[in-house]
Amino acid sequence: MSPLHVTRTLPEDATGAALRADVRHGLTAIPKTLPPKWFYDALGSELFERITGLPEYYPTRAEREILVARSGEIAAASGARTLIELGSGSSEKTRHLIDALASLEAYVPVDVSESALAQAGRALVAERPGLDVHALIADFTAPLELPATPGPRLVAFLGGTIGNLLPAERAEFLALVRSQLVPGDGLLLGTDLVKDERVLVRAYDDAAGVTAAFNKNVLAVVNRELGADFDPDAFEHVAVWDQDQEWIEMRLRSRAAQTVKVPALDLAVDFAAGEEMRTEVSAKFRRDGIGAELAAAGLELTHWWTDADDRFALSLSVVR
Repeated sequence: MSPLHVTRTLPEDATGAALRADVRHGLTAIPKTLPPKWFYDALGSELFERITGLPEYYPTRAEREILVARSGEIAAASGARTLIELGSGSSEKTRHLIDALASLEAYVPVDVSESALAQAGRALVAERPGLDVHALIADFTAPLELPATPGPRLVAFLGGTIGNLLPAERAEFLALVRSQLVPGDGLLLGTDLVKDERVLVRAYDDAAGVTAAFNKNVLAVVNRELGADFDPDAFEHVAVWDQDQEWIEMRLRSRAAQTVKVPALDLAVDFAAGEEMRTEVSAKFRRDGIGAELAAAGLELTHWWTDADDRFALSLSVVR
């Protein structure tokens, strides 16, 4: 059985330092913001798993449908001997791809969660003797110190997570990914597609209120980690479609005028009644648009797969 290699390139206090910086910046900005990455503590991750099973939330099912139906084609087109997955989490969806990649020798899951990486890595090592698993505890939005593994390499960035980045951030991220690839390597990218506004809004504002709880959980994270006194009940969940930007915005709207204290930052933040704080952007894409963004980063879009209802796409782009 091949061993599980776990490498940490993220400093021990990097998460805490990033949270403090993001909260200070976001709560003093106009308009106020909090980044969506802070949704995902243990409760937030559990709530998101519930969201993925909701009838209104189609992206996870649509992407899985593509992976089940098209992994063989993706494997043949990429010829990858190394699979690098950014934001791998449990690596559950990727197993369809791992099974299909006949020439796969190494898998490199990248995530900030050591526990998720170790659990998924141990399972893969047990299930697939001979596959080298190099788990990397790192922030994939920063340059990565990738292990020496055989090419061609395929970087997978799934789940539509690219949509959580603003356009300038997407350009920077794609350029960073390109800088770590050589000719013959590829990027498998999951993108949610532009569709009817009603379908989109329902996906982020479900009838059961699970997404509302998920959204408000970011306040609980800030309370716990920074000693803040946010009252989640003093905010309401809002999801709106921005037609011009072609993205969904999730926001928290203050129900009344209030002041929130964040002792760890020596900060007091005033909210006006009805003031909205943005917690997530989820951009939706068209093929021509994402192709242009990939081309600007030096990647050529060569393959495009969608689910049966054209709700979600997986694209393969390569370095020539």
